[in-house]
Amino acid sequence: MNLPNKLTIFRMILVPIMVIIPYFPIQGEFLGIPVSYWIIDLIFILASITDKLDGSIARSKNLVTTFGKFLDPIADKILVLAALILLVDLGKIPAWIPILVLFREFMVSGYRLIASQNGGQVIAASIWGKLKTVTQMIAIILAYMDIGVFWECFTGELTGIRFIINLAATIMMLISVVATVFSGIDYLKGGKDLLKDK
Repeated sequence: MNLPNKLTIFRMILVPIMVIIPYFPIQGEFLGIPVSYWIIDLIFILASITDKLDGSIARSKNLVTTFGKFLDPIADKILVLAALILLVDLGKIPAWIPILVLFREFMVSGYRLIASQNGGQVIAASIWGKLKTVTQMIAIILAYMDIGVFWECFTGELTGIRFIINLAATIMMLISVVATVFSGIDYLKGGKDLLKDK
């Protein structure tokens, strides 16, 4: 097994570790934020770095494999959805955000499946898809560093750095939601011919 595939598997192993952290009796705070949140954030950042690394190494060293093409996008989706669902469980974001992301991912995966059965037609990723990926990662990282909950910056209850972090997390999360919707629409447009019977 080559290095990019090992990094992908390592990323998948990090997900259950990240998810069980809140159930350990980890005491203490750092900068007013529970230590467990910092640990989750560091694991998520590490996993996100491996996502960038495995693709770069695979392309630069010509190590692209069928196994990697299959597993890498799955590992990415599992990482992001696990982090978002955990934020819901911690009461930091509303459930409709990961539900929307999950809906978009199922739709895109369905289109890719149909495309693979129709001569391997490729639906190119749009700028919305790239924006979705970047803003999701930033929003999740900020959300775990945030003392407040989604949208709390607009209630007037947060001040100073806590207000700034909450505002940044909220804005990034909203941008990622908008990008999720528009990237999904782009996929619908790009693959509409796939749904027509020949």
